[in-house]
Formats: sequence, structure tokens, C-alpha cells
Amino acid sequence: MMRQKRVCAIHDISCFGKCSLTVALPIISSAGIEVSVVPTIILSTHTGGITGYTRRDLSGDILPIISHWQSLNLTFDAIYTGYLGSFEQLDIVSEVIARLRSDENLIIVDPVMADNGRLYTGFSEDFPSGMLKLVQKADIIVPNITEATLLLGEPFREGPYTKEYINKLLTGLAKLGPNKIVITGVYFDELKYGVACLDTSGAGPDYVMSSRISGHYHGTGDIFASALAAGILNDYSLVDSSGIAADFTARSITRTELAGTDPRFGVNFEAELPELIKRLGLI
Repeated sequence: MMRQKRVCAIHDISCFGKCSLTVALPIISSAGIEVSVVPTIILSTHTGGITGYTRRDLSGDILPIISHWQSLNLTFDAIYTGYLGSFEQLDIVSEVIARLRSDENLIIVDPVMADNGRLYTGFSEDFPSGMLKLVQKADIIVPNITEATLLLGEPFREGPYTKEYINKLLTGLAKLGPNKIVITGVYFDELKYGVACLDTSGAGPDYVMSSRISGHYHGTGDIFASALAAGILNDYSLVDSSGIAADFTARSITRTELAGTDPRFGVNFEAELPELIKRLGLI
């Protein structure tokens, strides 16, 4: 019997609205991987399109959690970071990585901070410069187009895009330090939508595209990144993991669209977990 792999997932908890830890934990766990969580903030709901939410910052708890884990000699096959609620937390998570990093584990950073050309609510203009320092410590990063341009200090451009432009973003991000990059939100026409990925140890870049679904559904970036991590930790290549994650995300969105669910509330990824497990060859 193979040793079970273990991931340290550092994200917020949104008590309602499927995103961050409430999707990372079930998705990665369903792939046979143990998930140890470090919550950064507790929110009553996510912040996308919903107002009046409560917010409790857990910055002061993060390093004591890690110190306790270190006293137990816990090790991790990957450290996977997502939404960080303050500039201070960027430095704290950098310290977490320094403490838990080994020659054997992967650092996966989803640089959650912006979309559609704008920073998310509550993030200061200097937040991207802090996120850049975290990205430079990563092995794998999963930015959307807006986040990619912010990390590179370039102006945001509306799509459709050209492969030349996306390839330029990929190679620019690779120069920051990560050896595997996946950019989400890529499209070259109004019919197909997907991701671009570059593994610097291979030929690449590669593209994974599927039929475009209208509308904006909250939390799909977290769902994609979590499924991507699940694929990589089950020893699939970057492009194969991207394909599995993109298909899982698209199927979850389609299921939600057909049900007429309020898109602010997240997508029905739960019903697609059996298909993800099959795609990963676990059953």
C-alpha cells in the first residue's frame, strides 16, 4: 500500500459560498490526499457580489499552528496557498513556506487578488508587489489573466487574446521563478474558453479549451486550482492535470447553469466528484 500524500492548504473559510477551503478540502480529499488546513480568515460569506459579510482575521493563529505541527514532526507533499486577506499575511505565509519547505515537496500558489482587470475588494495597490515575492517561492502558480499582468507589471488587456500574447505572459511568469505555470481565463474567440500551461522542463506551451459557458460563477478558480493540485499529486503531468481540472470545472458550471442556481452561491462541484475520481483513475 502506497503512503498517503498530505497537503497543507492555506486559504480562507467562507462559511457560505463555495470557494477556498470549502472546495479545496473536499476536492483534494476525494483524490485520496490528506488535507491539513490553515485558515487565514473566516468570512460569513464570500465577498463576490454579496455585501454585509462578517470577517475575522486569523493572522495571529497561523504561525502557532505551524509551530505545533513542527513539534509533531509533520511533513507535507505540497503547500497550497490561495486567498490571503492582508499584506501581513503574505509575509506570514512566506514564513510558513520557509518552515515547511523540503527538497521533496511542491509549493503551489494561486495568487488570488484580482479579476476582470481589477483588484478584489479590500486589496491595496501594493498588494501585487507582495504577492510577487510569494510567487517567486513557488514551483507551480495558477493566476488568471488579470493576476498574470499584475505580477508582470503590465497593463490588463481585454480578450480575445492571441497565442503570441499568452505565450509572452507564460514565459514572463516563468522568469519569476516557478517552473510550472497555468493561466486561467484564456480565450481566442467567443466560442472556446480555457487555460494555458507551461512546464519549463517540457516543450509547451499547451492549451486546454472547452465550450464557453456564459455568465460568471463564483469560486470556479478555486475549484480548478484544487482539482489541478489533485491531479499533480496523483502524478499526472501539468497538461493532463489541467485537462482533468478544466473538464471538472466546466461540468460543474454546466450542472449549475442547468439548475438555475444563483451564480453568486458557487457551482455544484459536489455532484461531479465521482467523475473526477474516475478521471484520476482512483476507482
